[in-house]
Amino acid sequence: MPGASGSPVLLHVPHSSRVIPQRVRGGIVLDDGALEAELDHITDSHTADLASRAIEFCAVPPWRFVNGLSRLVVDPERFPDDREEMLASGMGAVYTRTTHRERLRPPGADPEPLLDRYFHPYAHAMTAAVDERLAATGRAVVIDVHSYPSTALPYELHGTGPRPPVCLGTDGFHTPPGLLALAEAAFSGFGGTGLNSPFPGTYVPLKHYGTDRRVGALMIEIRRDLYMAEPGGPAGPGLDALASALAGLVDGLMDA
Repeated sequence: MPGASGSPVLLHVPHSSRVIPQRVRGGIVLDDGALEAELDHITDSHTADLASRAIEFCAVPPWRFVNGLSRLVVDPERFPDDREEMLASGMGAVYTRTTHRERLRPPGADPEPLLDRYFHPYAHAMTAAVDERLAATGRAVVIDVHSYPSTALPYELHGTGPRPPVCLGTDGFHTPPGLLALAEAAFSGFGGTGLNSPFPGTYVPLKHYGTDRRVGALMIEIRRDLYMAEPGGPAGPGLDALASALAGLVDGLMDA
């Protein structure tokens, strides 16, 4: 979704949807009730709305890239190969296990059709969006908008660490100190920020990953009890305050 032509900022919202196409639903072994419960836990509910509301507060509107499908279709933020540490939990680019480590897909299910149909086109489109910002402004800043539960779920590999109100995920190559400082200031009013716990890292298209310093990136993981009823309930009044904070970060990046 387009923003201002001069904005380098791209709000990336990969996990907000609950939509699963019927032909993908047929390859999931959960019954309808169990699937709805899993979607409650795994979906970053209301984060697309958060990004949309932030636009209203921004002096210069950023661009947005919002996944219209559930991460149970494919997870566009995972590595599609053995580099992905979440394979240990059955949650690579195509999940085989649920948040509670139960079976999601049949044994031996082939991930390639889902990767070809959904994952690779998504990656190509996100790469193109970053390239467009580079061409237009000389830089691109990907702000990854996520949420996470207040209580650790069994699938988490780093669930025993701190669970701050706002977790900031960074990359040693793509997250410059100035970007991190802006985010820490923008989200300082919610009880504190933490770094890379319980979820580390951030999303950068593989074309640019580790090679192009013109691409900055930061992941924002908002603890869900700040703005919604868990696990999958309605949003509360905290959503607007968080949207204003996100807008403050976006506006700060225009001057950085």
